[in-house]
Amino acid sequence: MHNASFFIKYKLHHVLFWLLLFGLWFLLRYEGYSTPALAFKITFIKIVDLMLMVYTTNYLLIPFLLYRKRYVLFVLLFIAMILTSSFTKMYIIGQIANDPTIFSGGNLKARIYDNVIPHFFLVIAGAAFKLVFDQLRLQKRIAELAKENAEAELNFLKSQINPHFLFNSLNSVYFLIDKNNPDARQALHTFSDMLRYQLYEANGEKIPIEKEINYLQDYVHLQQLRKDENYKVQFNCSPEVKNFSIEPLLLIPFVENAFKHISHKTNEANFVKVDLTRSNGYFEFAVENSREKGIYTTEQHGGIGMNNVKRRLELLYPDTHKLDVRDEADTFKINLKLKI
Repeated sequence: MHNASFFIKYKLHHVLFWLLLFGLWFLLRYEGYSTPALAFKITFIKIVDLMLMVYTTNYLLIPFLLYRKRYVLFVLLFIAMILTSSFTKMYIIGQIANDPTIFSGGNLKARIYDNVIPHFFLVIAGAAFKLVFDQLRLQKRIAELAKENAEAELNFLKSQINPHFLFNSLNSVYFLIDKNNPDARQALHTFSDMLRYQLYEANGEKIPIEKEINYLQDYVHLQQLRKDENYKVQFNCSPEVKNFSIEPLLLIPFVENAFKHISHKTNEANFVKVDLTRSNGYFEFAVENSREKGIYTTEQHGGIGMNNVKRRLELLYPDTHKLDVRDEADTFKINLKLKI
């Protein structure tokens, strides 16, 4: 199992496939050339030519044109690629084989029949493998997402044990707090709003970004109550961050992680910075916190919550997100970009 994953990771199975194809092609055709050396060169050119067309189709034309439903452009570029590659290959082989008649008269028709037409079928066969494997990966991702959603729903139901009792208890505590202590009352009220959001609003597939921002602001406000003036917290949200939806509770683990691992320096400022921006069809979320050198902890910077959110991003935003994590000596930074 380990060897298989090693092969897949470094694409060694691709190398093995092309080497086997080269060897088979050479063994079947070398007798048709004047020397084995010439057969080797021409076989090498044919394999490289086919390989370039297959990878161009599978990793450029299919993802960027076919999957984006730009069918006409896909067909036109596919045909242009086949013709250009085939004639270029024939020209190079003609030079190597010292055959100036390769593009003349009836010989040209035979060359087209032997080179261009087979290229269409060979490259289409390679594309078919790509489409099949992509479909299998998509089905696997859907199955994993369905399983994780079921587990999340089960955990959510477990956490909802008599929530009305919980809210009634919070209300009772609220009225027990002295009216001369408005900060404590406001903190409890904020906590109650956050809990209500988690229990009743964040159980759908998507949530307006405005509600998610309010939740983040409430969390940051509660954290600020625990810190003194030596802790600086910045929360910057661009006015353009609005009118789109996001998976609920997707951003909070990054902010929790920042406050959990913030530095505790006495002679320098300790800080957490949160920035939300939107531009060119992307939502960008950045969190940075100060940290201390040489402080050993039993838990890595980014624990279960961070790992879970990374997994959620892989399942919910495949190929439409970019997560950059920088663990530096004095700071810890994350930058998340989502295509919206």
